[in-house]
Amino acid sequence: MISPGPITAGQVSFFLGITPVFIAWIYSEILEHKKRHYLSKVRSEAIIGNLGDEATKEGERDVLLEGGLQPAASPKAMNFSVKFQLIRFFTLDEMFLIENRSTLRVMSEFGAILLYFYICDRTDFFGESEKSYSRDLFLFLYFLLIIVSAMTSMRKHTEKSPITGKSILYLNRHQTEEWKGWMQVLFLMYHYFAAKEIYNAIRMFIAAYVWMTGFGNFSYYYVRKDFSLARFVQMMWRLNFLVIFCCIVLNNDYMLYYICPMHTLFTLMVYGALGIFNRYNEQGSVIALKIAICFLVVIVIWELPGMFDLIWSPLTFILGYSDPNPNKPSYPRLHEWHFRSGLDRYIWIIGMIYAYYHPTVERWMEKLEEMEGKLRMLIKGIVVMACLVVGYLWYEHIYRLEKNTYNKYHPYTSWIPITVYICLRNVTQKFRNFSLTLFAWLGKITLETYIGQFHIWLRTGTPNGQPRWLLCIIPGYPMINFMLTTAVYILVTYRLFELTNKLKSTFIPSKDDKRLLHNTMAAAALSLFLYGSAWLLVTIPKMAGL
Repeated sequence: MISPGPITAGQVSFFLGITPVFIAWIYSEILEHKKRHYLSKVRSEAIIGNLGDEATKEGERDVLLEGGLQPAASPKAMNFSVKFQLIRFFTLDEMFLIENRSTLRVMSEFGAILLYFYICDRTDFFGESEKSYSRDLFLFLYFLLIIVSAMTSMRKHTEKSPITGKSILYLNRHQTEEWKGWMQVLFLMYHYFAAKEIYNAIRMFIAAYVWMTGFGNFSYYYVRKDFSLARFVQMMWRLNFLVIFCCIVLNNDYMLYYICPMHTLFTLMVYGALGIFNRYNEQGSVIALKIAICFLVVIVIWELPGMFDLIWSPLTFILGYSDPNPNKPSYPRLHEWHFRSGLDRYIWIIGMIYAYYHPTVERWMEKLEEMEGKLRMLIKGIVVMACLVVGYLWYEHIYRLEKNTYNKYHPYTSWIPITVYICLRNVTQKFRNFSLTLFAWLGKITLETYIGQFHIWLRTGTPNGQPRWLLCIIPGYPMINFMLTTAVYILVTYRLFELTNKLKSTFIPSKDDKRLLHNTMAAAALSLFLYGSAWLLVTIPKMAGL
């Protein structure tokens, strides 16, 4: 049942903001078309009239001015203040619109996709259908994807390690992207088909994502030593830009998309751990102390009774969540945040430890590959056997537990299957050299596919609702509908990945903190103005009884 809820000030502010952007983009396309048309006409006339180069340039300039257009901008013109740029935008300055036509197009496309989210999830334009689970179909589809990926996208990588100078490729980027990709496919299929029997596996996959947050961020900050404001803002943009707009347009709480606040929190913790006294990070004792402090912080917040609510209650307006489903039990607003963040409270620190010892392990592996054949095979065989034994014991005594019982052990045991997977995936050079690029490609857009699934693949139907239904475009044909909605869903989410990165590069300069500060202040002021105007538009009719 669709229940879009009342129109909010946030939704109205989005409409007020995106409408002039869309108008400006359309006008910029018209101006660009006119410019090309006149330039083409001038060139044709110049050829026919056998005019000289200088006359051609004068003709082009005259025609541009006669057509109401401006000559190309000089580099100096690009350095206008943010305030002046906004004035040029709202006055539809033609030179400004032509210069920024691609940015306006990206912003308009981003807004159009968000409107598509709303149409799919909060209107009756498309239908909905019930979820159904068949283990046979589930496994068939997943293994079919693996086979197709192996046949068409297996690629060998030969990049050399910056540490050893050799192609060891232990836990390389291609491998971690592939890892994220195949987990994400199962994660999405779990939601689409309501595959409740793999709940514990999904918990493990989320732990692996959080492990990668610790591993990837530690590796970057430890090696690059880039704690700049620009880098920090870029990370926050990547994690939260799309989800913030989804919360505004669809009137959802931030915690509905719990992966985003989780990764934001643990990214901030890694940044803080390495950023504080970062000039001492080269000392192993300092890193050991920082990691110990991270463990202590987690223990204090999540293990000591009452501390979690004391620390997080001031942020309830951001991290609070209540399921609107009347059939679900009622919990305190911070229950969801406590449950989700608590499940993976330690694994990000394990990721940091693995990242710190990554160069050491890579050197060990280099020595192992240089050993005599029989000894090398013996050591690898022992590693494989140890992993299989440990993995089996974990599976029998932890994984097979009922989900509520499993959740109690998960924070303390999730590192075991992660370690087993890493060892088996990297046990031979051939394993490390190859990856399935289809899964690696999917691994790059996990954030967008995670957020998009709620609204254009599945359906919530109401603010803060869980995705209990499937989006239905072709009623009565579940597999055709699955194929069509999946194709559109992947296309749209990949496009969102590209758009958010383009907007990031446009509005977040990498090496100009002053400009970044001006952009941030302008965005805050504009957001405040739009929200204030929207609030008045929503409130005044209510006060007037309309």
